Amino acid sequence: MTAIIKTPEEIEKMRVAGKLAADVLGMIEPYVKKGVTTDELNQLCHDYIVNEQQCIPAPLNYGHPPFPKSICTSVNHVICHGIPSDKKLKDGDCINIDVTVIKDGYHGDTSKMFVVGKPSIMAERLIRVTQECLYLGIKMVKPGARLGDIGHAIQQHAESHHYSIVREYCGHGIGAGFHEEPQVVHYGRPGTGEVLQAGMCFTIEPMVNAGKRHSKVLPDQWTVVTKDRSLSAQWEHTLLVTENGCEILTLRPEETIERIIQH
Repeated sequence: MTAIIKTPEEIEKMRVAGKLAADVLGMIEPYVKKGVTTDELNQLCHDYIVNEQQCIPAPLNYGHPPFPKSICTSVNHVICHGIPSDKKLKDGDCINIDVTVIKDGYHGDTSKMFVVGKPSIMAERLIRVTQECLYLGIKMVKPGARLGDIGHAIQQHAESHHYSIVREYCGHGIGAGFHEEPQVVHYGRPGTGEVLQAGMCFTIEPMVNAGKRHSKVLPDQWTVVTKDRSLSAQWEHTLLVTENGCEILTLRPEETIERIIQH
């Protein structure tokens, strides 16, 4: 299997889906506060995606067993795929909200870290470095670059801060399919892996742990946690490889990185 090169029409649909996914994260921000349950956040996102955006929440009923909710909410030592529940958020909690919407048959996929109240210094640093990892990875994206170049940039930055990169979960091609080729791992050697071509769309979504890299899946068969219960952070964007760089399809207004990066 190789990556699907998107047509101009498909790219336009990916732009629309990407913007809508980013808008969900903007909408939910004011609600992420002490005392709210992750289930309430899920319901707010679900209603907004379905009723306001006329989109489909891609995670709902996805996979085996079917994922039971419309977003993923991964709190503190949860790495990814946290299932929204009746657990209330408390001061100092760090939460990743991961949103994927389907509009006109195409997917936009993005996630962001939120903090309830005041974060610990450790949490603040982990969240910042993980976002820097994402941005460093994005800046490697251009035709002729290789996936190993992206993984290497991310791994080096995380490990230089004595953090570890989760190996079992990765970014992925995206388009009409939620998960397409290629797999985009967040570690690796420069000059290895698939060569990027204009028209490819994929996500970069580094998962970075404050402790060791090892993870385990809980009995619900979805929730992934750090084995040593250390904090984990993740940020994600959907990208398009352009003729001379890349375009971030899920960029939010508060971000400082450019939407279109040219080399």
